[in-house]
Amino acid sequence: MKKTLCALAVGATILTPVMAAAADVQVYGRAHVSLDYLDDGKDYNEANLSSNSSRLGFKVNQKVNDDLNVFAQIEQEVNFASGRENANGVDFATRDTFVGLKSNSYGQVRVGRFDSPFKVARSPVNHFGDMVGDVRNITRQGNLKFDERNANTIEYKSPSFANGFNVLAALSMHDKNQIEKDSTTGEGKDDNKAYDIALTYKAGAINAVAAYEKYEDNASNVDQAKDKLGRDSFRLAGAYDFTEQFNLGAMYQFSQHDDDKANPDVQIFGVSGEYKITPKTSVRGEYFYRDVDTKDANASLIAVGVEHKIDKTLRVYSNLSTTLNDSNSNITPWKEGRSTTVAGEKGKNATGLSLGLRYDF
Repeated sequence: MKKTLCALAVGATILTPVMAAAADVQVYGRAHVSLDYLDDGKDYNEANLSSNSSRLGFKVNQKVNDDLNVFAQIEQEVNFASGRENANGVDFATRDTFVGLKSNSYGQVRVGRFDSPFKVARSPVNHFGDMVGDVRNITRQGNLKFDERNANTIEYKSPSFANGFNVLAALSMHDKNQIEKDSTTGEGKDDNKAYDIALTYKAGAINAVAAYEKYEDNASNVDQAKDKLGRDSFRLAGAYDFTEQFNLGAMYQFSQHDDDKANPDVQIFGVSGEYKITPKTSVRGEYFYRDVDTKDANASLIAVGVEHKIDKTLRVYSNLSTTLNDSNSNITPWKEGRSTTVAGEKGKNATGLSLGLRYDF
């Protein structure tokens, strides 16, 4: 890992001036850490340090002609708490990494591994993203996972039309380096694709999106030994700026699995909002309910927080979040987007208190 990062640093030092002569190259990053007190409702109640989707990235954008640009991005997760490699053992380009072409007339096409249109569709209610209280803690569970960053993806984004609408469509061809062989026939496996379609609208005080995603049987990113059937989900999210200070959003999601006995249908709905006390200080809150079509498996996610922006690059915050679990649910408010991922206990309410610092550079 150290050798890899050293080589990358040297390479970036040598190549950046050369690249900059022909293109707009940007080196950027985020250091996002927090001190958290986590209580699983049973025996675990401890303080932890967490790195929260911290990253280092390189962006490049170059004008080809008056109506065409080429762009690319390489982004790597960095753990500012422990400095360890990511859990998958991948050394580089673990986050959104892609190359694409953009035309003002025809739209944008990119290929790589990046957040799916369905994942991006939670943005109107993403007031607690990568923090204790992240809404993914209640949407991204079990074999009904949809907030994903899919590999080998081709995505098209239309130009803006009708004063604020865009269409996004994506196809993930497979999730490995190549399509795997079928052990019986020796041919490439079928049913290994994921499909996305989304309609977005952003104009004035309104930010709204409707998205649909489907995973075929062999495209699942869950335990393949236990789950070889497909799944699909629909998400509707929107937010409205009532004033310059007050923003309120809502989301509804319906998810289903081909094996609905082992993986019952799930509905998720709730609201999230933010109010600016001053231009630099905001308070926020959310409530989301997970309704599972089986006995005693529902859960609620509740969070409140306050954030102060010291300047445009540096902010500090404090969040308090809890999950209220039925007897067959063990969801926590801290699992997603963070390096601290203590498991929850069935039927126990889990609570997290977080003091965080985020520096964007």
